[in-house]
Amino acid sequence: MPTPTKVATPSPPELMYPAIESFIERASAGDVSLLFASLKEGLSALKGPKADQSKKVKAAIDRTEELLAHLLEVREKLIAEQGGPSKARK
Repeated sequence: MPTPTKVATPSPPELMYPAIESFIERASAGDVSLLFASLKEGLSALKGPKADQSKKVKAAIDRTEELLAHLLEVREKLIAEQGGPSKARK
C-alpha cells in the first residue's frame, strides 16, 4: 500500500517593505502629498548645477507619488469589495 504524501501548505508571504505597507494601510491622499512637500520645496530652492540634478529627483518623486496614489486606490477598491472597512486586513 503506497504511503500518502504530505502536501506542503504555503506560508504567509514575508513583508518586503513593512514601512510602506503600514503607511499605505493608514494613509490618505493628503498624507502622500505632505510626505513629499518639504522635499519638493528644498529641491526647488537649489540653484546652479544642483538644479539640473534636482529635476531628475523631482521626476522620481512625482513617480513615487503616483505609485503611492495607485496603492491607495487599490486599497480602497479592496475595502469596497470586501464590504467595508470592518473587514479590512489587519
